[in-house]
Amino acid sequence: MADDLAAAVRAYEEARAAMTGAQAEADRIVAEARGNIVTARSRLAGAIVEAARNGMRQVDIVRATGYTRERVRQILRAGGVEAG
Repeated sequence: MADDLAAAVRAYEEARAAMTGAQAEADRIVAEARGNIVTARSRLAGAIVEAARNGMRQVDIVRATGYTRERVRQILRAGGVEAG
């Protein structure tokens, strides 16, 4: 009986330790993905501003990005471009 209990306790502790390790790895992956999103969003905003400065119509930017017209306008204003 005592051996069964000891084995069960060990198995439980090992499972908890594995979960803790897995959670730490998942947290790292999520943090990295969030950083990638911030970087990609910034790059996209820069590309939107550059496209507008190069004469691309706002409606075409909206189609290409999937952003709303208002979001594109916000990005352009923040980038110093007056959207028309």
